[in-house]
Amino acid sequence: MQTTKRLSYHRDLVLVVMVTLIVFTASCKVRSNAQPLSDAAVAAADVVRADKLYAERDNLLQLRQGIALLEQAHITDPDNYEAAWKLAKFNYYLATHSTDKNERDKAFRDGIAAGKDAVQLQNGKPDGHFWLGANYGGTAQSSILAGLASVGDIRSEMETVIKLDQGYQNGSAYMVLGLVYLNAPGFAGGDPKKAVAEMETGLPFGDGNAFLHLHLAEAYLKVGRKGDARREIEGIINLTPDKDYMPEYNEAVTAAKKLLPETN
Repeated sequence: MQTTKRLSYHRDLVLVVMVTLIVFTASCKVRSNAQPLSDAAVAAADVVRADKLYAERDNLLQLRQGIALLEQAHITDPDNYEAAWKLAKFNYYLATHSTDKNERDKAFRDGIAAGKDAVQLQNGKPDGHFWLGANYGGTAQSSILAGLASVGDIRSEMETVIKLDQGYQNGSAYMVLGLVYLNAPGFAGGDPKKAVAEMETGLPFGDGNAFLHLHLAEAYLKVGRKGDARREIEGIINLTPDKDYMPEYNEAVTAAKKLLPETN
C-alpha cells in the first residue's frame, strides 16, 4: 500500500515538473521571438514625447529637453520627417526667446540645418520650407549682413509654402513675407506698402493668428494708417486664443498694448 502511494506521488511529481518545463519553455520562446523596437518606432516615440514638452515651451528648460529628444530621434532615424521639421521649429522658438546670444545663434544655425534636412526629406510638404524660412528670418533680424544674404532665401521658402498650402499656420507665410518688406532696407527691397499688401493677402487665413495682426498693425503705422492699426490691435486684445498657442498669444497682446499709443 505504501509502495502504491509512493509511486502515485512520484507520478504526480513528474507531471508537475513536466508541466513546469513546458510553461517555462513556452515563455522562453515568446521572449526569444519578441523583437526589439525598430529605430523608426523609437524615433517616433521620442517625437511624441518632445511634442508634450513643447506644450510647455514657455519654460525653456522643457523646450531644451524637447530639442534633445528630437535631436536623438533625428540621429536614430534620419528619415523621420517629423523629427526634422519639428527640430527646426523648436530651435526657432528657443532662438527667439533665449537671452543668451551664443545659444540664440546656435539655435538658429541648428534650425536652418534641420529645416534643410526636412526639405530634402519631403520637398512637397510645407512644414520644412516654413521653418527653414523662419530660421533664415531670425538670423536676418540678428545681423544686417546675414539679413541681406537671407532675404532671397526667406522669400523663396515662403513662396514655396504658399504654393503648397497658402493657409499654412494661419497665413503665417504671408506674414513672414510682409516682415521681409517691412524690415529690409530700401536698397534690399524693403517697402512698407508691399508689407501691408502681403499681410492683407494672408488675412482670410489668419483669424486666429495674433502675430499676423500685430505685424500688420506695425505695417499700417509705417504707412500712416493709424485707424487700421488700432483696429488690428483691438482685434488682438479681444481675440479668443487657441489654447495650443497661448504663449504666442500672450506675447502678441503684450506687444500690441505697447503699440497702442502710437495709433492716437
